[in-house]
Amino acid sequence: MSGNLKKICLIIVTFMIFILVISEGRSDQVKIADPAADVKFSKGLSLEDWASQVKKKFDGITLNLSFSDHPSAKAFKIMGGGFEKITGIQLKWNIMEENSLKDKQFIDFYRNKTYDVVMVDGFWLSEYVSKKAIVPIHNFINGDMTPAWYDYDDIIPAYRNGIGKFNNQIYGIPIAGETRVVGYRKDLFKKYAKEPPETMQELLDLAKFFNNKEEGLYGIAMRAKEGVPFASGFMTIMYNFGGRILDEKTGKPTMNEQGTIDAMQFYVELLKYAPPDVSLYSHDEAVKAFASGKTAMWFDATGLIPLLSDPQKCAVYDKIEYTVPPKGPAGDAAALAGWNIGIPQSSQNKDAAWAFIVYMTSKFTSNEYVKNKGVPVRTSNYQDEELIKTNPSYPVQLDSLKIANLLVDKGISWIPSSPKLGVILENSVGYYGSLSLNGKISPREACQKAQEKIEELIK
Repeated sequence: MSGNLKKICLIIVTFMIFILVISEGRSDQVKIADPAADVKFSKGLSLEDWASQVKKKFDGITLNLSFSDHPSAKAFKIMGGGFEKITGIQLKWNIMEENSLKDKQFIDFYRNKTYDVVMVDGFWLSEYVSKKAIVPIHNFINGDMTPAWYDYDDIIPAYRNGIGKFNNQIYGIPIAGETRVVGYRKDLFKKYAKEPPETMQELLDLAKFFNNKEEGLYGIAMRAKEGVPFASGFMTIMYNFGGRILDEKTGKPTMNEQGTIDAMQFYVELLKYAPPDVSLYSHDEAVKAFASGKTAMWFDATGLIPLLSDPQKCAVYDKIEYTVPPKGPAGDAAALAGWNIGIPQSSQNKDAAWAFIVYMTSKFTSNEYVKNKGVPVRTSNYQDEELIKTNPSYPVQLDSLKIANLLVDKGISWIPSSPKLGVILENSVGYYGSLSLNGKISPREACQKAQEKIEELIK
């Protein structure tokens, strides 16, 4: 090798070593400058230490939140300022009417891709999962970013398993829910020496007994308006007779099964002892009929109980007590519905979104949430003595939710899992059931026609 060639090679090797040294130095500088490099989460962190770590990692990020105009969303918004202060994460609230919520969310999922946390009705969860709109959150729940004070297991089992899961995967954190209970006029029951119903037959007998017992008094108020209201009211008692709308495993309609037919026959018979305009009742009209003193009983959602506790809205607010759903021929069952919050697949800030969910839905902040009019979803809330003073029905609600979980344990979803559920309830169950209520077809015919319609809808 010539002397000149050796010099050239030496220069090249020296230059390469210099580049490597410089690059390594720059790499060290980047690591030192990265504030997230020092972030350390663990299960044992206090709220203050957890918030400090969140701030190191996410300070300055803005989360876009898509929520329904719901008491729980309003409670979160009140709490939002405290979250922003301790974490440095900014919140942009998009609160809208429930009727437009789902459509706007799906537009965002596929076009704008701005939402980081979304509020999802339990009725919609199967659709969101099947369309891969939201992500599973099991790993978030069990990760180090979720401290011990979050306490996922404190969320009522019926809500955890029946609202937040689909196909045994966790996709949502329940933030509001309800079951159904029987409200009854304790003054009338005492006057006529009656006990609250323990069975469906007793419920029917009591409705018949009180119907026209006094002037302007009817037996019971429930939902019966054509479409979804009738279907929802029917489902209140359906599972207690062993009825179903869809088979959980196959997705095929089961409206022509004997248990479903028995339930339809019972419901149409029960509504004979409701006010004569019951065929126009949604949940709103039913609760108002009971609140006005028009009926001896009411069987509907626990989310409506605050109205019945309000002296300004309920003429008999101090004369009402509650009991769990009566046992049917097929045993105990209770309604289960509610809302989750989840993380969209399209979000660019999934970890920061989870930090928001942790803070807002934790056991640590749950009493603040309920005091801000959020709907409770945790066992500890329903057992809290101070909260029970504000709503004495909490123990009965909790017992009803335990009954609701019996269905979940059997693998039965009170909300049938189908992306086409809305149209099934509106155009088949609720339509033909209403025809039966109005005497145009028999309950058996209503179930058969609903069966045929659902078969057509799910082809």
